Amino acid sequence: LATGPRQNNGIFYEIRAYDIKPSKMKEFVELVNKHFHLRTAHSELVGFWTVELGAMNKAVHVWKYDNFAHRTAVRNALANDKDWQGKFISPALPLIEKQHNEVAYLVPWCQLGKPPKEGGVYEWVTFQMKPGGPALWGEAFQAAINVHINTGYTKLIGVFHTEYGLLNTVHVIWWNESPDHRAAGRHGAHEDARVVAAVRDSVRFLESQQNMLLIPLACSPLK
Repeated sequence: LATGPRQNNGIFYEIRAYDIKPSKMKEFVELVNKHFHLRTAHSELVGFWTVELGAMNKAVHVWKYDNFAHRTAVRNALANDKDWQGKFISPALPLIEKQHNEVAYLVPWCQLGKPPKEGGVYEWVTFQMKPGGPALWGEAFQAAINVHINTGYTKLIGVFHTEYGLLNTVHVIWWNESPDHRAAGRHGAHEDARVVAAVRDSVRFLESQQNMLLIPLACSPLK
């Protein structure tokens, strides 16, 4: 059911979320920052964050792959990388309570963006849409995204829809200068008639929504 137009190439993004044992979060972050160069030697990391608001003791990271054969080759190489297995995987596994992954594509009208500067925060918004994919909700959803962009208070990083995992899920990543800047921008947007109209149109296709505020790790390309 999650059908509709998307990019013409095979590039996709793997979204991995880890629930970390509460007493081990500091240790996990230190381990990532120290040894994650061993992992990024094999494939491209888009971003790595810990969750500040909206969840507790959670880490989220996103990987870019050319196609599924590329991912398979990378996973095989990682399984045989003794440094990666010994210096990161072995000490990291006891720190992790649960792992979850999804495969997602950028929606056809979005390119992966970058923040205008370092030092801000990221908002990760997950929308559970009605079945049908971008062919059904894409136009209205794009209008709602664009009207938020046009308010100028936030920067769009990417819009992804799932291919594996819970289908008809859309993840939107925004960048803001600070949580307070985001809060002020949202307050203004809610009083903007253009935003209200676009959101009312798009929520016809919405089942549920969840927000998280993310802090980038030192090793994250998106900072």
